[in-house]
Amino acid sequence: MSGRVVVIGVGNPLRGDDGIGPAVVEALRGRVPDDTVLAISDGEPARLLDLWRGADTVVIVEALRTRPARPGALHTLTPAEAARGSRGTASTHGFGLGDCLALAEALGRLPPRLVVHAVEVAEVELGTRLSEAVRSALPELTDRAAASVRQAYARDHGP
Repeated sequence: MSGRVVVIGVGNPLRGDDGIGPAVVEALRGRVPDDTVLAISDGEPARLLDLWRGADTVVIVEALRTRPARPGALHTLTPAEAARGSRGTASTHGFGLGDCLALAEALGRLPPRLVVHAVEVAEVELGTRLSEAVRSALPELTDRAAASVRQAYARDHGP
């Protein structure tokens, strides 16, 4: 194993709370080892598969729409949970992460370890900023992503 760790912030910073993934990636700069790949993606499956190619650990940060909505609520999902999708939740992107994971599995391109950190969102309209509830969740969401990176390095590179 290469020990390569990739963090992908999925979303569009020009669409309100959908910008949470990219915001977490920016917040991680300087908080994770320099060889950690920090990337932003619009969630298109082929691009995601390219971004995590050769990685041992992938950490995805994503926005979720839920019914009923609980803006700011945090979730940590396994690949199986993300692929199934939680009842009443949906990605804010055309193709959901579950679709991407199903494609990766069919192609034999799932990374050995993958974790999804997500936050339930309020607003994803064009031109809006992060809502107060999601902005308030940003520090904890960033901490969770950073902890996943630390765990990956501890596992792959030893103490």
